[in-house]
Amino acid sequence: MAPSRRLSQRISEGDGIAIIARVGDADSARAAQEQGAKAVAVVGSIDGIRQATTLPVLWLGRGEPDDADAIAIRPDQADDFRFEIVMEVRSEEELEEALEAHDPEIFLISPSHTSDDSDPLDAALELLPDVPAGKLAIAECEVTTRDEVMALERAGFDAVLVEAVDVGALVGQSPPDV
Repeated sequence: MAPSRRLSQRISEGDGIAIIARVGDADSARAAQEQGAKAVAVVGSIDGIRQATTLPVLWLGRGEPDDADAIAIRPDQADDFRFEIVMEVRSEEELEEALEAHDPEIFLISPSHTSDDSDPLDAALELLPDVPAGKLAIAECEVTTRDEVMALERAGFDAVLVEAVDVGALVGQSPPDV
């Protein structure tokens, strides 16, 4: 039986926080899966991504999502019911707006896109308690160590969106021999 491509299911299964790797090509997607990522995120079309990985694909880009299973939208955008919706919020006000207008199952907490000088990791941690119980929360903030990933997990995040540099180290395992 093939694994599910539902993002919510993949980040909910298993123990610990899920890693979602931002990838730019099929080889990076394949490597992210081999290193333990639970999903991949893309900003544009990637030839061969479906052949490279069985992981769910989260679309972060503009325009028509290609080969996506889930799509990140902002609170002022309309739901696209062809995809699993991930609501991207950057502030407490946007979180409230998203809950009123959409009541999504998954939130992408993206304080790194704000204009103030606050630390994105701290801002994500401050916004998390406002996410209602039973909803999934993905942190989008720069993490470079397993300790930072574990801090997000202890705080209650279900997943973290990272650059696909060394996913294995963030997952907590050694990358495969090449």
